[in-house]
Amino acid sequence: MSVAALWWSGFADRGVAQSADTPGTQTMRPVIRGRQAAVSSMRAQATEAARKILEAGGNAFDAAVAGQAALGITDFADNGLGSDAVVLVYVAGENRVYSVNAEPRAPKLATIEWYEKNAGGSIPESDGLLSGGLPGVVDAWYVLLDRWGTMSFEQVLQPAIELAEKGFPLGESSAADIAETKKILKYPTTLKVYVPNGRAPRAGEIFRNPDLARTLGKLVEAEQANKHKGRRQALKAARDRFYKGDIARELASFSEANGGLFRYQDFAEYTAEIETPVSIDYRGYRIYKNPSASQGPAELIALNLLEGFDLGALGHNSPDFLHNSVEAMKLAMADREKYLGDQDFIRIPYDGLLSKDYARDRRSLIDPQKASLDLRPGSPEKFVKSASAVTQLSPPVLSGNASHDGDTSYIAVVDKTRNMVSFEPSLHSSFGTGVVMGTTGLIFNCRGDYYSLVRGEANALEPGKRPRSTLQSTLLMKDGQPYAILGSPGGDDQVMRTMQTLINLLDFGMNIQQAIEAPRWSTRSFPASPFPHTMDPGDMAVEARIPEATRQALRARGHKLRVVPAWSLGSNAGIIIDRSTDVLSAGADPRVEAYAWAW
Repeated sequence: MSVAALWWSGFADRGVAQSADTPGTQTMRPVIRGRQAAVSSMRAQATEAARKILEAGGNAFDAAVAGQAALGITDFADNGLGSDAVVLVYVAGENRVYSVNAEPRAPKLATIEWYEKNAGGSIPESDGLLSGGLPGVVDAWYVLLDRWGTMSFEQVLQPAIELAEKGFPLGESSAADIAETKKILKYPTTLKVYVPNGRAPRAGEIFRNPDLARTLGKLVEAEQANKHKGRRQALKAARDRFYKGDIARELASFSEANGGLFRYQDFAEYTAEIETPVSIDYRGYRIYKNPSASQGPAELIALNLLEGFDLGALGHNSPDFLHNSVEAMKLAMADREKYLGDQDFIRIPYDGLLSKDYARDRRSLIDPQKASLDLRPGSPEKFVKSASAVTQLSPPVLSGNASHDGDTSYIAVVDKTRNMVSFEPSLHSSFGTGVVMGTTGLIFNCRGDYYSLVRGEANALEPGKRPRSTLQSTLLMKDGQPYAILGSPGGDDQVMRTMQTLINLLDFGMNIQQAIEAPRWSTRSFPASPFPHTMDPGDMAVEARIPEATRQALRARGHKLRVVPAWSLGSNAGIIIDRSTDVLSAGADPRVEAYAWAW
């Protein structure tokens, strides 16, 4: 039976959800278990697309491309063909973890001087082509298929092309995205796709994007025309049609005609990169993150700090547990601001940042009874064997309305040989730049608004430089064997969401679904990633399921507490491998339209 046919069938009654203060055994959705393979993503159609590819004989890399392509059609406000992406993969045949970095690079025309002269020294936040980023997701597809996959673009893109061409019933959240995103009303090419009848489509209506179907079809055409050259050259021909062919020329032409800085050469020179991840040991597990142009390593910094506490003894979501967790994250995010960025342009002192000695030194800054209101980056250079370049950090901006939120998507896949793919694609903000690019049907991500315009900072804008993205995934190994992949959309909150899921698993012994569903916290007490990078000192949010007595204890310690709806801080998905039974356990967040399947 297909995943789509089982949509919501496993959704348990909210009345049996866990209690507010203690993780229970019952969950809103069941853990989905299997022995062959597993998929979890932000949309049922994407999970189904990946499942079809696996059942047709494809591996996890083939299925991840198929699933993400379908995700870009059905979760269109959050990701798509114009997305950037980061991917973590475990390659079973090599027993090795890789990072695939498909973050955008700044156009050659994009300089701090240009924005000072032409844009008042600011970058528009999440709106218009001046906030845009080059699409990286197509190159991520190519890397996965060429390096580790077995199938063709024609095979893996077929589900997405069908969804775009024939349409699919619109879900409530996607219908709300169209109705509530005001910026798309400014752009005629966007109105044509998303408001074709002069009104926002309603949930249950069939949504189509035939222009996007044609763009995807062009990749398949290029591949077919080059089949005689062999699989590798055919795949490259499809990829090159997007970055060097007529698609790139239309994107560049539209950009120039509509005030953007992207030019053909920017597309032609773009490449995703295969990188070596960074990692730490946490309670006997090896935790991997994407190393460059990502906030992911901030989670490792925070975990090193928290490893010095007996979190289990503190009690799950107790005042002490929540306080220490938030304070550790504040310190980690301060280091994110000062040190993390594009390794092609800066040197990140990971030897120091991720060392246990540095964590011990920084842990002493956590006052057990008082919330910090300051941005306090450390000095990891003291803990490295060789000198590292030191970047500067300006005082935080305390007034403004930069958003810590973000609109991203996610898919996790594990196949029968236990290859693992954790794939996080994004438009960054709902509908990215808001601008459909000509007749291509796609919208660019707006990752360009993440750059700093302060010279000398780690994330300062330079032509060809990748912004430090909020995108990140988590991959866990145990005793040299694959254990789990985790991910979550959520802007700056992403590392907090995956860290809480991980701690729920490892420190509190929860299963994957319990770990995803447990009540959550968040903080904005660090500079927001989007321009103008404002900070809310002392900010902390908890879901309403956190008891009032705990909230009062946190306020007493100086946290500026916000109470948010009971099921609002999460979009998580993940898959765990039980090494003793080889059983796969997949989980998906009931806070959103995520869906997990295993067999």
